[in-house]
Amino acid sequence: MPIKDKISRSAVRVIADLQKRGYEAYIVGGAVRDIMLEKEPKDYDIATDASPEQVKDVFKRRCRIIGRRFKLAHVYISGTLYEVSTFRRKPSMDERKGRDEDSGLIVWRDNEYGNLEEDAFRRDFTVNAIYYDPLNNEQHFVDHVGGIDDMGNGIVRTIGDADERIQEDPVRMLRAVRFCAKLDFTLEQQTGAAISENAHLLDKIPAARLFDESLKLFISGQGEATYAQLEKYDLSQYLIANHKLFSDDEIWQRLLQLALRNTDKRLASGKSITPAFLYAVFLWPGLKEQMAMLEAEGMPPTAALHAAANQVIAAQTFKTSIPKRFQVTMKEIWEMQLRLPRNQGNRALKLIA
Repeated sequence: MPIKDKISRSAVRVIADLQKRGYEAYIVGGAVRDIMLEKEPKDYDIATDASPEQVKDVFKRRCRIIGRRFKLAHVYISGTLYEVSTFRRKPSMDERKGRDEDSGLIVWRDNEYGNLEEDAFRRDFTVNAIYYDPLNNEQHFVDHVGGIDDMGNGIVRTIGDADERIQEDPVRMLRAVRFCAKLDFTLEQQTGAAISENAHLLDKIPAARLFDESLKLFISGQGEATYAQLEKYDLSQYLIANHKLFSDDEIWQRLLQLALRNTDKRLASGKSITPAFLYAVFLWPGLKEQMAMLEAEGMPPTAALHAAANQVIAAQTFKTSIPKRFQVTMKEIWEMQLRLPRNQGNRALKLIA
């Protein structure tokens, strides 16, 4: 079956409608990676030389423009949302907005429109900058940055200077290791060196954003492999408050490995998961440590658990913020640990129920 026949007909329709109006339009990003790896894409991002307003003119009521700092068009076809972005160019150093006062990170203007080649060089990794035109019978793929070669060689590489690209957005370090784990690829040498050099910049990223990124890292089906990559590049310390307890204790390492492996298996089998479970595991060694200290001071076990829970969660929120609904479930999981050793009589039966 030809590759284009495996693509969502609605995605092809969006591209066709744009091209009929004289615009360029391509599938780009993760969908192209999946197509090249003979996997079914989860969603389709579309890039075009049409401005958001021109996209709106093509699709009328089926289109909504979102964002101010970074304008995008959301197009709805057959009940599915397609994100359509306009080709952008990377601003020159003179055009950048400067540095954020709180984080010190580079801030760029994001609505500087350009052509396809400029758009490719603005993207983060070469494997994310391959464009696919399902309607062009002569040249389906357009690659200005060597992404096809890197795909073939199993390499994740930043586009342009690795230090600069990471300093623009340190979260790219997390994306890089996630792609390595997901695709079973290897980090290109300069990209890996830049991550080691700039890892500390993750401390400047808002905790809410790091929580969202952590979900992508650990609840995407490759949590065990992703954690190994995070450890390899010393990034886990910026996501887990008591990470050192895992590094220093083989038993805790085994617990974490089993938890991540279990989560991966549940995802693979289509079962539901909750971030509360993983965060309960992440913080359990620290909780046990705090409980022991409080109990040594004479506090009863249940009271010690509640006090320790508040302490470890508070410490974690400096790394990644955890929504209240997950905090409640985490505490329930921890409270259950005190009841599990009681394996005789009616109490045990009630707990199982």
